[in-house]
Amino acid sequence: MTQDLTLDEIRAKLAPGIAANAAFDGWGDAARDMAADGAGVDKDVAALAFKHGPVDMIDAWFAHIDGVMLAAVPPERLALMKVREKITALIEARLDATSADRESLRRALAILALPKNLAKTTRLGWRTVDTVWHAAGDVATDYNHYTKRTILLGVYASTVTVFLDDESEGLADTRAFLARRIDGIMRFEKAKAGFLKRTEHGFSLSRFVGRLRYPTA
Repeated sequence: MTQDLTLDEIRAKLAPGIAANAAFDGWGDAARDMAADGAGVDKDVAALAFKHGPVDMIDAWFAHIDGVMLAAVPPERLALMKVREKITALIEARLDATSADRESLRRALAILALPKNLAKTTRLGWRTVDTVWHAAGDVATDYNHYTKRTILLGVYASTVTVFLDDESEGLADTRAFLARRIDGIMRFEKAKAGFLKRTEHGFSLSRFVGRLRYPTA
């Protein structure tokens, strides 16, 4: 019964329908109300669930897409892959999940690009790349946690730009672009690991400065 659903559950239930309507009606009340009618949800309750308007709707849809992505590449499949393959498979699955709603995605990104939505946009992007890295098995908690996600966020954003206008068969151009960018991430991580290993017992600027201030006898 829809009256027994929480607002979070209503957002999750309506998000795909709103996205499907947004291609024609935009991310607004009309798309939300049509989705509510289709799902048997009271329009006033739907309005309350998305009280912050389009950004709330986009947020719910992106969360839905993240769920579709994880379901498409389950843990048992990921366990058989190398890190490069995991990241690629997850991002491709996310793009595939939005391929039928590319116009809705284009409109969503235009809304998120507004200066007033910058903080929200950053949080949504970070949530997605964090989900990808966690699914890929990353457990870093030091600065690697942030560098990996920051780099992947840039890769994903540029890949979406290609994806939105990709008319190649099977999104071949997007997949090739993504593969090149993922390769760049892997080369960077390899180089970073080598650098850290070489300097682990080498020169330390902080230790050097400390010795200048407090020389040993």
